[in-house]
Amino acid sequence: MSSVPTYTLNNGVKIPAIGLGGAAGRDEKEKEKARVWFLTALQAGYRHIDVAQIYGTEEALGKAIRESGVPREEIFITTKLPPSHHTRVAESFQESLDNLGLDYVDLYLIHFPFGLAYEKGVNFPTNPDGTPKVVDSPTFVETWADVEKLLDTGKVRAIGVSNFSVKNLEILLKSAKVVPTANQVELHPYLAQSDLVEYSKSKGIVTTAYTPTGYQTVLSDPTIAELADKYGVSPAQIVLAWHVARGVVAVPKSSNKERQKQNIALPTLEPSDVARISSLDKGERVCNKPDADGKFFGITKEQLGW
Repeated sequence: MSSVPTYTLNNGVKIPAIGLGGAAGRDEKEKEKARVWFLTALQAGYRHIDVAQIYGTEEALGKAIRESGVPREEIFITTKLPPSHHTRVAESFQESLDNLGLDYVDLYLIHFPFGLAYEKGVNFPTNPDGTPKVVDSPTFVETWADVEKLLDTGKVRAIGVSNFSVKNLEILLKSAKVVPTANQVELHPYLAQSDLVEYSKSKGIVTTAYTPTGYQTVLSDPTIAELADKYGVSPAQIVLAWHVARGVVAVPKSSNKERQKQNIALPTLEPSDVARISSLDKGERVCNKPDADGKFFGITKEQLGW
């Protein structure tokens, strides 16, 4: 088994290839559970934790870091700008720092390219008919310009985006002063996103995979099971090793201490096995699926570039 490699972002900052995903329920009981599994992950050797303001787990992560005794500078922390906060980038960023109880974060992402109306304390504002309260302004190009300004504060080491397609990256790069260091998207063997991964590499953008194992939908695939037997590891370890072989960062979520340990002890796959896994691609989303009218958070697939 190999140790977790690190990749170098386009600004020279290093990011561990495997991190711990930090989404959880928002009630106090779930937040306390998150603190525990953040702590066990840090104790197991994780040095990359991925959270977001809308996950409600920033405070839990901050507590776990302080409890762990692991020096802050050894931990790579990612958090994200909520979709409804595009008009208040600086304020929202500071709120995240306050939640974490930290002076800086390593990576700050625009969580979703298109914005929702801001309503204090509401993550996903809706119209009276229940549809998302989408706003046309600011555009993600304008929001990115505000995120770029955060670099001048010295409180963030790198900035990036999430849920961006090739189409929207191309739009952004036409006017961006700073090329995003990373783009976090749903990515697993059933949604390999090869065009996006290769395009991003050509622009110096590291791709990060959320839902990286594809849940049981992917983990139960016969090819994955066969390779798990071949290498003597779990199906999840096979899929995570595939991400690493492609130069992709993966942030699997696990609250189980033993699985956490497994997920940072990965085999090195033979190139033919990497290709076999890639061939499973069917363009299937298992996490963020568009609704019946083809929209996601009120945004069309065409707008998203999906």
